[in-house]
Amino acid sequence: MSIDMKQFHSVFFEESQEHLDEMEHLLLDLNTEDPDSEDLNSIFRAAHSIKGGSGIFGFDALGSVTHIMESLLDNVRQKKLAITSTMVDLFLSSVDVLKGILESYKSASEIDWTNVNKICERLEQVTRTKESKANDMDGFGFFDEPVSFNTEDGFGFFDDSVVPSQQDAYGFFDDSPVLTDLNHDSTKRESKRVVKNFTHHESQSADFQVTVSEINKVIPQPEIVTAAPPAKIKSIDASHSENSSIRVDVAKVDQLINLVGEIVITQSMLNLIGQRIEGDLGEKFQSVAAELERNTREIQEAVMSIRMLPISFVFNRFPRVVRDLSTKLGKSIDLIIEGGDTELDKGLTEKLVDPLTHLVRNSIDHGIESAEIRADRNKNTTGKVILKATQQGGSIVISISDDGGGLNREKILAKAHEKNIAVGEHPSDADVWQLIFAPGFSTADEITDVSGRGVGLDVVKRNVQSLGGRIDIESSEGVGATFTIRLPLTLAIVDGMCVSVGDQTFIIPLVNIVESMQPLEKDIKTLAGNDQLLLVRDQYWPVLPLYRAMQIEPQFTETHRGIAVLVEANKHRFALFVDGLVGQQQVVIKSLEQHYKRVQGVAGATIMGDGSVALILDVESLSTSIKPPLQHAS
Repeated sequence: MSIDMKQFHSVFFEESQEHLDEMEHLLLDLNTEDPDSEDLNSIFRAAHSIKGGSGIFGFDALGSVTHIMESLLDNVRQKKLAITSTMVDLFLSSVDVLKGILESYKSASEIDWTNVNKICERLEQVTRTKESKANDMDGFGFFDEPVSFNTEDGFGFFDDSVVPSQQDAYGFFDDSPVLTDLNHDSTKRESKRVVKNFTHHESQSADFQVTVSEINKVIPQPEIVTAAPPAKIKSIDASHSENSSIRVDVAKVDQLINLVGEIVITQSMLNLIGQRIEGDLGEKFQSVAAELERNTREIQEAVMSIRMLPISFVFNRFPRVVRDLSTKLGKSIDLIIEGGDTELDKGLTEKLVDPLTHLVRNSIDHGIESAEIRADRNKNTTGKVILKATQQGGSIVISISDDGGGLNREKILAKAHEKNIAVGEHPSDADVWQLIFAPGFSTADEITDVSGRGVGLDVVKRNVQSLGGRIDIESSEGVGATFTIRLPLTLAIVDGMCVSVGDQTFIIPLVNIVESMQPLEKDIKTLAGNDQLLLVRDQYWPVLPLYRAMQIEPQFTETHRGIAVLVEANKHRFALFVDGLVGQQQVVIKSLEQHYKRVQGVAGATIMGDGSVALILDVESLSTSIKPPLQHAS
């Protein structure tokens, strides 16, 4: 009976991507002066596993590169060769090529054999150079043609009779510690890690010269090293690894979340029915209903936790970003990562990569000064960039800090006037800092391939807002700057305040609410065109009647008879006028655009306990119809 190997492709692609990510991570952390033997073994196993699977599936381009990498790595781990920063750079370039090849196979697109051959030639150059110095090194020739590997090489695929040792457990689908436990446990113990001294310098080999940058060994917290040394984590056996994790399609998790949402709705309906049952039967029903509510909430929290991933899945790519950019700019940078074990929704982690990359690059390019300028300012010539994540209530806070020159207020204002960007008469520092998010805004004196075209930060702000978050800036000239992103923990649920307008219920996300009040008639000022302002503690807030925005009939049209909910969206504040407050509750978000169409001012919908549909307001979208507020009362 023939087996259709294509059914295993998706698993191979996923595992290979994990191998490549782990390989890159370990190479960046490798101390070339005193390499950790377990790190070298893990890098070798990753290359060997990809080679084994590529031979089975006939992915010749992957096999061509990983075969030569594997041979070099084998000699390094057996101490026949000394690893150098040049070799680390070459291996990192090889990982980049392998990622491109893997993506080509995934998308069934044409392989770029030019890049494949180039990287193989560079690996062969190192091989030939070292062969002249080490007679005991095994020779292996460069592949002019795509290589097909014999599946009897001992990769353990479909071979139940073979039980490999830990060192040789390269079998495909074996969930080795390289894939599972190392990723998982290293993330958990990474509450703070310092990636030291990305320095620009040059290194030469006998046959060619390349530009490289040094990276020292990762320095974890002392107490973390004592509690869980890396060697013990890496020695976890494969059987434990197999039992500790399972691969689940994200679509299945989303389906579970939707079903739990339906259970929550059904449970709310049962509570309403139970209130009408009297006597002993009613008491028993209420007792059972309360137990059901507790169990439902626990199920909801457990299912939601499945979607939560450590933010280290995002942070772990930045040592490479900092390394490459500091090399290009000729700067020495220390990257400090804190709070990598902070968890947030998987949907958020995928969409955070681009904004954070822009901000980290901005800190290195614009923030950190050159070594000469830092020396003149009595600063350490090595700049510092801190990437930090923390959980605060129902939000996650991510900050990117640097000890560079900070933002220049005068320069930003001059550029804003040059580009005809509206600026107040006496803007605060916070207002000035927000100007750098304007489209096309850049204070760079010259355009380079890194920055200067005025694109990037406006995209960052737009992406963060699309995730329901906001971005703030704190800066001190000559000391440094901090960009802070605040996001909801998950995109699937929201804590909200239910408000009523006429016979309809709307939900305002709690993250946007400052406070709510019943305004006094004397505090409401009416302007031309029936626009109104609400005076609150010497500040005027523009008033937006929700019935007008939603085009429905309200219970009250006089603002002082209803409730004013003060809301904030990306530093834009206004008072949302509603008929009354219904109560606070957590709701499951359902896409209105997917089931109906996009509605201005609405982020989604949910089903209430009585079966009615309530719209979840998009405060950011509603704020676009508001005129700028007058900050202080006259």
